[in-house]
Amino acid sequence: MTPAGAGCEVVTTRSGARAMRDRETGELMHPVVGPRVEAEKLYVDASRLGARLARGAPEPLVLLDVGLGAGSNAIAAWKLSERMPAPARRLEIVSFDHTTSALALAVSAAHAPEFGFDGDALVAARALLSAGRYETPRTTWRLEPGELPSTLARVPEDSSDVVFWDPFSPRANPALWTTATFAVLRRACRQGATVHTYSAATATRSALLLAGFAVGAGDATGTGKQTTQAATDVHALARPLEGRWLERLARSSAPFPPDAPADALARVTALPQFSVR
Repeated sequence: MTPAGAGCEVVTTRSGARAMRDRETGELMHPVVGPRVEAEKLYVDASRLGARLARGAPEPLVLLDVGLGAGSNAIAAWKLSERMPAPARRLEIVSFDHTTSALALAVSAAHAPEFGFDGDALVAARALLSAGRYETPRTTWRLEPGELPSTLARVPEDSSDVVFWDPFSPRANPALWTTATFAVLRRACRQGATVHTYSAATATRSALLLAGFAVGAGDATGTGKQTTQAATDVHALARPLEGRWLERLARSSAPFPPDAPADALARVTALPQFSVR
């Protein structure tokens, strides 16, 4: 287990919410409305996770939690799964991160309640830290430690249903927001999968498009800032990007990730989602 507090600290944001701060990058995890509210709104609710579990199926629904951090997104999904009735589909959460420092601090006695860790949820998170896995009749939660995208490349092809993409920002961790990394993610996603992320940057959206996803606008965060949803099928998106976004792309000062091909604009413009009328 990573020593609690190594590399991280708990701070109070301007809104009064408690959040985790990474000392090395200076970035806050869920910086505005706080980790519990943002995890519910931006990831669990936006992915319609409850409805998808309620449909039932013999195989588990696989959720890739990319950027475990303080565990806020994963534990929100875990709690929802645990509340579901017996006929609901099982949930398998796979969390990715190169360190468990933030989670170790979040589940410490001083901070566990404010980060949503109590009762069985606290047991689950501490078991994940000590054993890398925790399982109940309803939910499996396991950790894939190491550096992305190499850990993500180990995910079987066409095996995942929902992705919470929540690593540090493109400024702090540019390698995780490239066309190449999203192509690795696309390989892991089965038909009907959706991806949810806080970034609405033009380069993020174009990287997802170039990697083979359909892309749309996501729900706003607490500041009104737009987010992004992607999917293997454009019909899974409530607000797919359209022609007006292409016009903004052409005017953008930072339209593409650094590994975009030379003909990136032509490739994006020709994508099927922009020919839908």
